Amino acid sequence: MSYFYDGAPDLRRNRWSPLGKTIAVAVVAALLGGVAGGVFALRFSGWFGPAPRLGVAAGVNPRTVSTVPGTASPVVQIADQVGPAVVSITNRAQVTDWFRRTYMADQGRGSGVIFDPRGYIVTNNHVVAGADEVWVSLADGQHPVKAKLIGADAWSDIAVVKIDAQNLPAATFGDSDQLKVGELAVAIGNAVGEFERTVTAGIISGLNRKVSVQDDRYGEKELTVIQTDAAINLGNSGGPLVNGEGQVIGINTVKINATGVEGLGFAIPSNTVRQIVNELVEKGRVVWPWLGAQLVDKEQAAVQLRMNFDHGVLVYRAAPGGPAAKAGIQDGDIILSMDGKAVEAGSDIRTLIHTYKVGQKVEVTVLRNNARKTFTVTLEEAPNN
Repeated sequence: MSYFYDGAPDLRRNRWSPLGKTIAVAVVAALLGGVAGGVFALRFSGWFGPAPRLGVAAGVNPRTVSTVPGTASPVVQIADQVGPAVVSITNRAQVTDWFRRTYMADQGRGSGVIFDPRGYIVTNNHVVAGADEVWVSLADGQHPVKAKLIGADAWSDIAVVKIDAQNLPAATFGDSDQLKVGELAVAIGNAVGEFERTVTAGIISGLNRKVSVQDDRYGEKELTVIQTDAAINLGNSGGPLVNGEGQVIGINTVKINATGVEGLGFAIPSNTVRQIVNELVEKGRVVWPWLGAQLVDKEQAAVQLRMNFDHGVLVYRAAPGGPAAKAGIQDGDIILSMDGKAVEAGSDIRTLIHTYKVGQKVEVTVLRNNARKTFTVTLEEAPNN
């Protein structure tokens, strides 16, 4: 891994964390194999017309579904209202066979939801990561159409693609901050890559849940998500989680895939999605702050670097000219805390850094030669690679 972002170096580790610390999750997009990767920062401008913005309800008055006995099930009405905006997404990449012939092959399938009638679609980053081509199948049953990647963000696991179309059915997004545990939740998506617009129903089981997942770019990262017991299957990634008013309140992303565990699926809240989507559409990428250091956890350092320490995270390399190096942090320093908050893993530091903005200062306390030192780091914009 490059030192140009706050990730761990390529010291292969083989360990399991307790369920309470790192939940074993299955990223639910990859039907044909995992295709997770780094940030894509492609920007296409000019022919798309004015950039859309994803706002609460997008100026549309949502239809409140009926729950009066004797009327149609609210899930029926939700499926009818939102289903036409749900798409199937196929990730295709160039591969080489044993005879050195190259061809395009499907790498995985996921879901997406149209948020602008001009063909803008939100999905997960891991659905489109590593793709040479992205193809979209609409609810109208027509042949798949090729999509352009507007931008994708590995940290938030959100991506935007666009197809050349007009007057498409678009979903309405709601306010995830207003959700209550126990509310109706309906998931719609491309289950197992074959059963398009599969509808499953449940409730909102929990809010502001923290789950840790593995990412090729960031290593272990933490997502703040909505928990639901609506069934989320392989291929559902990128599809909508919908409330009782037919508003999208989350993008389905991961589920716990472990023996004896059922009904634990998670979605990125719509308010987070809105922020990321607007930045992707406007800038082609998301601007995150950057510490500028490769980080190694103490367990990994003990096994592979023969370095032993009880607390903190090792600075394996401070990027030359990066924020940490400019502040005085050196290779071999052990970061103990940031703004007084103790850190015990690289994921702790990365999660904290992503709560700041570019240009903000953070106090970083390190252990160097058995002495504590504190440095003021001015966070910079993460390089785009």
